[in-house]
Amino acid sequence: MAQQIIFYILAIVISVFSIMAVSSKRLIRSATYLLFVLLATAGLYILLGYYYLFAVQTAVYAGGIMILFIFAILLTQKPGDKIAPEPMRQRLLAIALSVIGLAFTAHIIMHNINRVYTLMDTQITTKHIGMTLMGTEKFQYLLPFELISVLLLACIVGGIMIARRR
Repeated sequence: MAQQIIFYILAIVISVFSIMAVSSKRLIRSATYLLFVLLATAGLYILLGYYYLFAVQTAVYAGGIMILFIFAILLTQKPGDKIAPEPMRQRLLAIALSVIGLAFTAHIIMHNINRVYTLMDTQITTKHIGMTLMGTEKFQYLLPFELISVLLLACIVGGIMIARRR
């Protein structure tokens, strides 16, 4: 019963702060709301007993990625600047694309739900997760992991170049 109450509280926090993150007119506030979403997601991992994912969520996303976002925001805009509202046509297009993305995600989840139940029967250890993330075999993710680090480096360099022009 207590776990359900905590789950519903975390779900409400994630929903409310997600909406606030995309609807806020100030960039720093949007980034702060996103931080709350990431921390509440880490709370869901604790609730599920995934302590490794909790640590990764907190350290990588709530720590590192949020610092990168704040760094990029401060390099490209003044902290107190308001964001100009988008035209209604772009808002409707964004809503339509969001609904399409949600439907696509729901389709993928429903198509692969049996795989999730078979994975739940096996015990996944931290060593197995580490080997999957840093391995070079089939279905291991060292190359995408390294490509993402290069992409983040390119984003930082791009942010610095934009800031230098101003």
